[in-house]
Amino acid sequence: MRITFKIINDPVHGFINIPEGLILEIIQHPYFQRLKEIKQLGLTNLVYPGACHSRLNHALGAMHLMKEAVAVLRSKGIALSDFDEEQAMAAILLHDVGHGPFSHALENNIVKGISHEEISLALMEEMNREMGGRLDGAIDIFTGKHPLKFLHQLVSSQLDVDRLDYLRRDSFFSGVAEGMIGHERIIKMMTVYNNNLVIEEKGIYSIEKFLISRRLMYWQVYLHKTVIAAEQLLIEILRRARELVSEGVSLPGSPPLLFFLANTFCLESFKKSDVLSNFTQLDDTDVMSAIKQWQFAGDKTLSLLCKMLTERKLPRIALSTVPFDDKAFEAALSRTVSDTGIDASAIKYFVKTGEVQNRGYDINEEDIKIFSKSGEINDIFNISDMISAKAFSQITKKYFLCTPKTLPNNGIVSPNNSRLS
Repeated sequence: MRITFKIINDPVHGFINIPEGLILEIIQHPYFQRLKEIKQLGLTNLVYPGACHSRLNHALGAMHLMKEAVAVLRSKGIALSDFDEEQAMAAILLHDVGHGPFSHALENNIVKGISHEEISLALMEEMNREMGGRLDGAIDIFTGKHPLKFLHQLVSSQLDVDRLDYLRRDSFFSGVAEGMIGHERIIKMMTVYNNNLVIEEKGIYSIEKFLISRRLMYWQVYLHKTVIAAEQLLIEILRRARELVSEGVSLPGSPPLLFFLANTFCLESFKKSDVLSNFTQLDDTDVMSAIKQWQFAGDKTLSLLCKMLTERKLPRIALSTVPFDDKAFEAALSRTVSDTGIDASAIKYFVKTGEVQNRGYDINEEDIKIFSKSGEINDIFNISDMISAKAFSQITKKYFLCTPKTLPNNGIVSPNNSRLS
């Protein structure tokens, strides 16, 4: 049977073929199309203005790399049917379908205590019911239940096509050159040993570059201090809005956003049609539209927080390798009250501490295996001769302290007037 394709031009990978049938149906599905309104990098465009690409862009790129990887494995004698290829492409297309607005920035905030992977699975299962079970294989690959274990590793592991695409894509759109990995060579070096994805020995330097690039991209892009400050501000906006809604205050906003602000759900809730329906109508536009309206809210705390974001009056952020102690935190609280006129009862929204982690390579997760010419299998962590080999395997923590740096012109309240509350 002759398969026909639609072609799109991707700025990172060039022309991408989209086969008609199941893959095209997934791409045209409303659940998938919603991803075009969710930024891949959340608020990172406040630092790198070009970083406005969407989750949909990334999913299509990852699908393309999955197809490339399957072709390479077939060329090395790995038996993969057309059905296996289709299901693997479907699994990677839908691996991020459960992301909420602003991707990781609001994970566990819009929907508390539920990961985007768990929501992705719930949405895949709902789509599978709609499609009469045609995603059974994709779900097995996504959950690691498929007999071909290496297909799951291509979707989710420490060296998957998800990471290969987002490093190149995020580097391209942010302009940060450190993420420009040699993904073509990495894919060419892939093979399978004992049902596991491994890398041929001559590809070791490309893997080392990949790991170093990922670590650098975390500090320069994903965990850039201004990005952290913006995300913490966004989290506090949603926190205050949720509190006001719980107190019976009427706030403007789209029905899906207000639905999640007014309710708390468990994972089982996502089997209910109203929860799924509301979630799949929720994207970045809902949140930003609400924030623009909340600037004029009667609650001065919410109003000021929103103006800080829309006018890019982002918090000052201090980073440390050790946690900020109570003395430093109390000093920051006092200084902020004195400098801004913000009432002590509202200061918790403007001064906060926390931590971020850089997990370039986690030795507690499944290893990246190197396959030598002699047939030996070794973890790259043990055989890399680079000076930084052990350094990039460590999980590094940094602690932050956020305080207001500047406020909108009408944001400071005179001590003689009613203070911000």
